[in-house]
Amino acid sequence: MREGRSLAQAVEDYLTEWSDRTGLTVEVWAMPKENVTGPVADAVYAVVREALANVERHSGAHTLSFALTTGRGGLRLTVSDNGVGFAPGRTGRGIDTMKRRFSEVGGTITVNSVVGEGTTVTGQI
Repeated sequence: MREGRSLAQAVEDYLTEWSDRTGLTVEVWAMPKENVTGPVADAVYAVVREALANVERHSGAHTLSFALTTGRGGLRLTVSDNGVGFAPGRTGRGIDTMKRRFSEVGGTITVNSVVGEGTTVTGQI
């Protein structure tokens, strides 16, 4: 993330660039009004980039839905695509990286995928 920008601004800019480059439609459902900073912001931004890289490399999706919210319950990230999905229990470097990044700041990541339907990455800190 570049200095001087909020997490929401950095993510919105990245989503726009990524959509323009890949041709995939991005639906943004929510962005936080509160500024998220420090290690949490760094972890969220890294996970967003990894999740989108996985969509680009593996999913065959046409649309990506995105939500990032903050509140009394903490921060919640959802990245969902309408791609090919994958079999339950499958893992890889990208999923492991996302889980590690959120774990380092006290969070968790779950990945739910349905073959032929798509994949949803949900993170909570």
